[in-house]
Amino acid sequence: MALEITDATFEELVLNSDKPVLVDFWATWCGPCRMVAPIIDELSTEFEGRAVIAKVDVDANQDFPSKFGIRNIPTVLIFKNGEVVGRQVGVAPKDTYAKAIEAVL
Repeated sequence: MALEITDATFEELVLNSDKPVLVDFWATWCGPCRMVAPIIDELSTEFEGRAVIAKVDVDANQDFPSKFGIRNIPTVLIFKNGEVVGRQVGVAPKDTYAKAIEAVL
């Protein structure tokens, strides 16, 4: 399962991570987000120990989605050394997310 990130834990778990981090910004009411959710969970298993795979509920946590300009969901950001190095807006195939993570490992 993907790691649940909140505004309170975002800096520690994403920005200060020593591993690349994929963050899925989503909401419970978002149909396309529900399509991406199983892919994100699969990636969390496949990249365990090599990358952090996380998700942020944009309804419950608005500080960091706002800070990173999240206007549409799902949006997936890839972080490395606290910086955004990749962005995917909308639903994409699992391979797209996997390649984005592999590129920063």
